[in-house]
Amino acid sequence: MAAATPVTGTAPVSLEKKPVKFSNLLLGAGLNMFEVTTLGQNKPLEVVKTTMAANRADGFTGSLARIWGRGGVLGFYQGLIPWAWIEASTKGAVLLFVASEAEYYAKSFGANDFVGGISGGMAGGVAQAYATMGFCTCMKTVEITKHKIAAKGVKPPGTFETFMDIWRKEGIRGINRGVNAVAIRQTTNWGSRFGLSRLAESGIRNVTGKEEGQKLGSMEKILASGLGGGLSAWNQPIEVIRVEMQSKTEDPNRPKNLTVGKTLKYIYSSNGIKGLYRGVTPRIGLGVWQTICMVALGDMAKEAVEKLTGDQVTAKH
Repeated sequence: MAAATPVTGTAPVSLEKKPVKFSNLLLGAGLNMFEVTTLGQNKPLEVVKTTMAANRADGFTGSLARIWGRGGVLGFYQGLIPWAWIEASTKGAVLLFVASEAEYYAKSFGANDFVGGISGGMAGGVAQAYATMGFCTCMKTVEITKHKIAAKGVKPPGTFETFMDIWRKEGIRGINRGVNAVAIRQTTNWGSRFGLSRLAESGIRNVTGKEEGQKLGSMEKILASGLGGGLSAWNQPIEVIRVEMQSKTEDPNRPKNLTVGKTLKYIYSSNGIKGLYRGVTPRIGLGVWQTICMVALGDMAKEAVEKLTGDQVTAKH
């Protein structure tokens, strides 16, 4: 096993690079599947957030009514099967693997826990976007926004029919539309979530009199992750841009061949600064839950796996 010694102002600390095991990847996939199927990516919070971003004239209650009107309770689960499950089962593994590798190398160059956490989260977020999330988020957004076609009296196509139609017309670029916005969102999401959560953990240690590196209790970890997740919603404009790029909205004023810059200009000219933050309230709730799942519950799950198997889990954030 390779070892590196980071340069710090105190005594040298041995930094050991451990192999990432298959069980770690399964753990990441499992945590994401749990998060997605409960309060996360495609239970109410994600659908409300996407609906508000796509219909920026609607308020929070208006979006709830719109979602309920297109399917009742099931309307809040649009896009869950198969796109959210495909995305969750792959992106969790990618995040754990890439984030742990990036954090190790950052620390080997002397980064502290805060900077190492941000570095790992940002690298993992970019890898998620380009490896698995581009086409999945595109198809989920299509599922959530294609009711606009039905409003014109036309029966919307099925999930896989929609996928194949986009593939035939636009190929790989069509099903990955908005992937650059997804990459920007994910790198800022997880960089913020990991970094701010670790910063909150340090603050909790100072308040409670714990030493640096001393383990926090379960509720303290959940509190730190909740703070990190909620504060990470600062990048909501990136999410609104992503939704607009992937939406099937028909608007004569909407530019063709949207880029991140063109979409930003279009949203700002149509709805102002408020339009760029449409959906931020459910996004805060979503960020809190996602971060609790992947950081706090992730840390607890890793400790449980270690006790159960006797092996040390290596993919620590």
